[in-house]
Amino acid sequence: MYKYDGLVIYQNHDDEGVLEVVEKNGIRSLHFGSSSRQSSITLNNPESLQLAYTRAMASWLLFKETVDDALIIGLGGGSLARHLLYHFPECRLRAIEYRASVVKIARSHFGLPLDSRLKVIVGDGGSYVHQHAQTCSDQYSLILIDAFDFEGMAQSIASITFFNACKILLKQDGILVINLWGTETNLCGSCLHWLEQVFNDKVLILPVRNRGNMIAVAFNQDVLRYEMKDLRPWAIELEQQYQIEFPKFLKDFNKHNSCSIQAVIKK
Repeated sequence: MYKYDGLVIYQNHDDEGVLEVVEKNGIRSLHFGSSSRQSSITLNNPESLQLAYTRAMASWLLFKETVDDALIIGLGGGSLARHLLYHFPECRLRAIEYRASVVKIARSHFGLPLDSRLKVIVGDGGSYVHQHAQTCSDQYSLILIDAFDFEGMAQSIASITFFNACKILLKQDGILVINLWGTETNLCGSCLHWLEQVFNDKVLILPVRNRGNMIAVAFNQDVLRYEMKDLRPWAIELEQQYQIEFPKFLKDFNKHNSCSIQAVIKK
């Protein structure tokens, strides 16, 4: 069967709705009952980041060379998790995914490895963060949030209390990256406002070119302030290493953060 201009190789449903895996031109994608791709991998290079928004979420590498402990809210097909595990051998990774069916598909169809460095928990990401912030702090150097279903952003993460809890879990030099859907204007604006409040305006936005996604990057209090003259050659070096368009990210950070960029980057 063909759908979304590709061959459907898996189709099922759970209590949350339809799950489909579609292949086209060597790219395998996860769909939640619509044409929007929730996750994609290139079959001949599965550790690369295929989707533009996931590459934009890797923009944190402009500001931090490596990562030790990381938290992912929203596993999807596991492309972000695979990327971290592949490129950072010392990384210990915890991923929270609401749908057990999605975890199974990430394992069976997207090659998410059984790796001692990775712990996958089936549960609500917002509840997990709130609960652990009550007993833990300074735990993660990186938090990646990509919690969407076919209706939009998960409601449990759409509050200032959620971002406050994330900050508690972040190390003092930690970075939080979240995928927002720019067409949800009110919710996107609210999330950005909450992030600016929680992280004292040390927040940069990165609109994904030719897509509806908006990536926000928030910096905890001990993250260094960077020099633009140092970041430009570093972006070129990163592009060569990861085959990700870091120079464009740096240019877009500069373009879309005219007021806030000085809090993070010295021009």
